[in-house]
Amino acid sequence: MIDAVVVGSGHNALVSACYLAKDGWSVQVLERDTELGGAVSTVERFPGHRVDRGSSAHIMVRHTGIVEELDLASHGLRYLDCDPWAFAPAPAGDSRPGIVFHRDIDATCASIAAACSHRDADAYRRFVEVWGPRTASVMKAFGAPPTGGRLVRSFWGLDTGAGPATMSREFLASGDALLDDWFDDERLKAALAWFGAQSGPPMSEPGTAPMVGFAALMHTIPPGRAVGGSGALTAALASRLAADGGTIRFGDAVVELRRDGDGWVTRTEAGHEVRSRTVIAGCHVLTTLDLLERGGYDAQRITDWRRRIRVGPGIGMVVRLGTSALPRYPSAPPDATVTSGLQLLVSDRAQLRLAHGAALAGELPPTPAVLAMSFSGLDPSLCPPGEHQATLWSQWHPYRLSGGRRWSDLAESEGDRIVGEIERLAPGFAGSVTHRLVQTPADLESELGLIGGNVMHVEMSLDQMFMWRPLPELAGHRVPDASGLYLTGASTHPGGGVSGSSGRSAARIALSDARFGRFRRLLNR
Repeated sequence: MIDAVVVGSGHNALVSACYLAKDGWSVQVLERDTELGGAVSTVERFPGHRVDRGSSAHIMVRHTGIVEELDLASHGLRYLDCDPWAFAPAPAGDSRPGIVFHRDIDATCASIAAACSHRDADAYRRFVEVWGPRTASVMKAFGAPPTGGRLVRSFWGLDTGAGPATMSREFLASGDALLDDWFDDERLKAALAWFGAQSGPPMSEPGTAPMVGFAALMHTIPPGRAVGGSGALTAALASRLAADGGTIRFGDAVVELRRDGDGWVTRTEAGHEVRSRTVIAGCHVLTTLDLLERGGYDAQRITDWRRRIRVGPGIGMVVRLGTSALPRYPSAPPDATVTSGLQLLVSDRAQLRLAHGAALAGELPPTPAVLAMSFSGLDPSLCPPGEHQATLWSQWHPYRLSGGRRWSDLAESEGDRIVGEIERLAPGFAGSVTHRLVQTPADLESELGLIGGNVMHVEMSLDQMFMWRPLPELAGHRVPDASGLYLTGASTHPGGGVSGSSGRSAARIALSDARFGRFRRLLNR
């Protein structure tokens, strides 16, 4: 019997495996795919192009300390700062410059003053001063299991300004309400709303104000681009795991998790059975529930949990491009490189609201809301010499289309509309496209196991965050009456995005339980 089986090789699962192996545990990772890393992986999609399968910019993991704790730099991981970290182009026909979000707050405020107003520039400086410490506290809360005591400690000592009641109200406000309170110019509000909406929910929902507030933290450490692609993080974690004696088995899906005596039996599609003291499940929570049901866990209980976990209608889709040039935005300042970070191609929040409403009805957005990224300008190793890449993320697009329509019939035409959005703001870009891959919500599910096409696993709404994610009974990375089984991944606190925090928390709980169990056995002798 080995110490631990880790199901799945997403970055949270690998982080768990690394922390366990670092502590001397024997660990085996079981991965259904032939490619390691799930949505944090990079493959050759076009000749000579290393293209991400899922995530591209790494934001939260750079704030967690995990990279340093696991010494991933020694295993080849290197990040390039995305600075400027975002650019919001002016609408077509608008003579004002676009908004450039630099890491440097002075440079950012100067851009806001030129694009919007001096009043908004001053307000943005105050916004960063107020929400920077608040967001740092949120990140602290993300770094540990979501118990009431830990949440209180994460926010302890934070300046409450007008008082705890006022601050708590601001945290529970919608992102739109926060933006309307602070700023005047709709372009600035739309850019920050679009940044906040990358977590999934529309900024009209209660509790989304902190998602907008995350922009303030980008002036401390900006989004990072892993050299060689998003999968470089996965490769470093795999190297660290191997250095500590852990192993990985590819291409053999886990089909059953069964409790057996004091441990677990993990059965695979090929018929292998691995016995372990502990299991850490890093796959989608609904997939984990299926595995437990096949292993004899209470089917009625699982049915109840499935009904109450909201995956949602789907978040979006991606167009991956090989190009001969980077986008050129007429509204970009002549002395600024604006393609190094997130290109926020939305200038009015009405576009976001219409897109979200359409998705709820199973319809395509009237106008796609697009986030562009073109990291080949930062990292030339991604492409052959003289070539570039661009990733276009479009939100919201429903997994299930109304009227019986199928994504297989609409993928390419919707891809055309998404490319058309960047063409409208960077004329001539469409003519530079040499390769194209469209990933619809259905494709994200079939390739990456993202049920319902939701890259966050389950909706990141307020009722499915912190001690409610994915359900109160399943929060804390445990499953009732399943001793030795731990949950990690985007389905658990703190949710989606590349952070690794869920993986570290699950490993720490498993290690603590094992130590307590040994202590208890010694007392009972």
